[in-house]
Amino acid sequence: MGESEMCDYSLHSVKSRPAKVGDKLTTRDFRTGTRGFAASEDANVAVCVLPGTELSFANEVSCLPTGLIAWRGKVVEHKTAIFRQINKEKVVAHHDALEFPDGRIVLLTSLSEGQQATVLQLPAEPKTVVEFEGQRRAAYVG
Repeated sequence: MGESEMCDYSLHSVKSRPAKVGDKLTTRDFRTGTRGFAASEDANVAVCVLPGTELSFANEVSCLPTGLIAWRGKVVEHKTAIFRQINKEKVVAHHDALEFPDGRIVLLTSLSEGQQATVLQLPAEPKTVVEFEGQRRAAYVG
């Protein structure tokens, strides 16, 4: 799998690298129509995270305001999450998301900018077809 297959489709025009255990990441608006994780050593580099990666945030996670009364954002009262990909069957959709301990799933692009996270653990290498499909990134059609 090449680097261009690792990040959400809207980050394909951004320089990127794969995540490593211990990486310090920051949520960032890359001005491509989505938010993602930026490398601590270079805010212009997107860090691509594999599904199943465990993350720890420095604070409770805050999300952008949504809905009719969008004057304040919401806070997810957890500091840990597992990176997931959702809506893989939809080609033109955001796929990168975080699953929190209470089961709530939030799109990564919905997170407020500037939040700090650390990569705790990468997913185990898949041993079965089911495990491989669970870690497979959504296809990019460009």
